[in-house]
Amino acid sequence: MPREPILHPEAALPVDEDRDLRPQRMRDMVGQRDVHERLGIAVDAASKRGEPLGHILLDGPPGLGKTTFATCIPRDMGVNVQIASGATLAAPKDLLPYLTNIEENSVLFIDEIHRMPKTVEEFLYPAMEDFRIDITLGEGVNARIINLQLKPFTLIGATTRTGLLSAPLRDRFQLREHLDFYSVEELSEIVTRNMRKLRVDFEGEAAGEIALRSRGTPRLANNRLRWVRDFALSRADGRVSTAIARSALDMLGIDHLGLDPQDRKYLETIARVFGGGPVGVEAVAHTLNLATDTLVDEVEPFLLRTELVVRTPRGRRLTTAAYDHLGILPPPPGEASNAGQRRMF
Repeated sequence: MPREPILHPEAALPVDEDRDLRPQRMRDMVGQRDVHERLGIAVDAASKRGEPLGHILLDGPPGLGKTTFATCIPRDMGVNVQIASGATLAAPKDLLPYLTNIEENSVLFIDEIHRMPKTVEEFLYPAMEDFRIDITLGEGVNARIINLQLKPFTLIGATTRTGLLSAPLRDRFQLREHLDFYSVEELSEIVTRNMRKLRVDFEGEAAGEIALRSRGTPRLANNRLRWVRDFALSRADGRVSTAIARSALDMLGIDHLGLDPQDRKYLETIARVFGGGPVGVEAVAHTLNLATDTLVDEVEPFLLRTELVVRTPRGRRLTTAAYDHLGILPPPPGEASNAGQRRMF
């Protein structure tokens, strides 16, 4: 027998919250259980001591919850948070409004912290360790240095590229947590919760279908959930079933592995033009008429993670799984490199 649809009354949430899909407390978060447990211990201990939480560095690919953790932590501690972006902190003076207005035991969250210049990083050293900063007034022989004491605070930094941070700055974070991709089950639970927040009527395994095609990333799952909701309202009666979710995502060209049309075009080009590789990324980029950075930063990470492509000293090469996914036969051994050479001549 078919399952009864899960209905959600309109009074479930206030109107101003129906678009806010981020968890508001760490206890509401799904996935990242090890990170959640360690941060929970640190928050609880700091609250019991009445002291500021140690500085925290969160790293990992985009869309996995770094900002969510950074905003949930101060809520759990009952303190205020200031939010800045590393890209806007071009000079030490840009940090002064944040540091001079900071409240005791509160949180300063700097997103994309790796984009700060070295001079700003060095300006943060005494602020993080001794809660003080040195301000220079005037120039030349008339210059004066004022030592300004700050209120104890917690710095939370989020980055997608930890290697771009200097070692002295990294070492000043007492807690360093890496966020990894989510399982399909965890994403399915996130999608189910957010369907309730958006007051979407759904049935069957619709949430699981969206989660399956979301690359282990909650941000992508939320984006695809919104598209499925719009598709259901436009093409159906507004109820999201498994078939409706599948049709909506098929229209976007997103297959059951989460690959989009650009991903498949990348794989098909290596298979058709270069005989499956190995081939340099520049050659593929020129063939697709795309920038090399687009392939390296946007297309390849997921294909490498799902083991559809491997990097070799001679270039990129398709795996057997890629041929299976494309539904084509791999070339005989030795034919790949010969095909590339024939294309060159």
